[in-house]
Amino acid sequence: MKKYEFTGETKFWADITVRRIRALVNVGATVQAGDLGGWIEKESNLFNDASDGAWIFDNAIVIGNAHVSSDARVFDDARVSGDAHVFGNANVSGNAYLFGNASVFGNARVSDNARVFGDARVFGDASVFGNAHLFGNARVSDNASVFGNASVFGNASVFGDAYVLGNARVSDFSELIYAGRRSDGYEFVSFLVNGELIVTAGCRYFTMTQARHHWETTRGGTPLGNETTIILDHIDAMAKAREWVFKS
Repeated sequence: MKKYEFTGETKFWADITVRRIRALVNVGATVQAGDLGGWIEKESNLFNDASDGAWIFDNAIVIGNAHVSSDARVFDDARVSGDAHVFGNANVSGNAYLFGNASVFGNARVSDNARVFGDARVFGDASVFGNAHLFGNARVSDNASVFGNASVFGNASVFGDAYVLGNARVSDFSELIYAGRRSDGYEFVSFLVNGELIVTAGCRYFTMTQARHHWETTRGGTPLGNETTIILDHIDAMAKAREWVFKS
């Protein structure tokens, strides 16, 4: 038996049509049959079986190949996209963004303006919040917390009862290219994932080929587009200078 249906209400987010859901049955302890939920691009974004307790609330949006299942919850204005996965008893809330191949599971929490992307993982009873960023192959687990303006990236792991906060940076710098901030505020960071040169900016997560295509299509011939091309050329040159092996 299915646990939700589409209401027929749609809107656009990131040039994608998303559809609002409505519960057909009670879901967990807080969602009653008939309650409106959040927004998804397609049914595969939220496991649609009455035996599953996962739910998307409020104005939260899940798109792409992202998937929410088990007893996970996505609240508020949170966004989940790419191939990201939220499962177990995990919560994603506030204005948090989860994208790329990132996963949040167990009893983990990601909230506020936090960003989790790349192949990053948050699990156990860990939490990432504030303006924190977690990306690359980073791991936060056990009872650890990352918050404030902190960043954890590369192959770094934060675990046990550890805290990373303030403006702290925990990383493997040899596996990261920080390409600077574009004039509209987007910061560009690049790293390798499975032999692909990944480019991130805001919630965008692209291979280099995808990045060039996206910004040529959306910003080609504009000052912002020209600036982006320079940034991408810089990333490509730095990766080659470091003798990274990646698909071109």
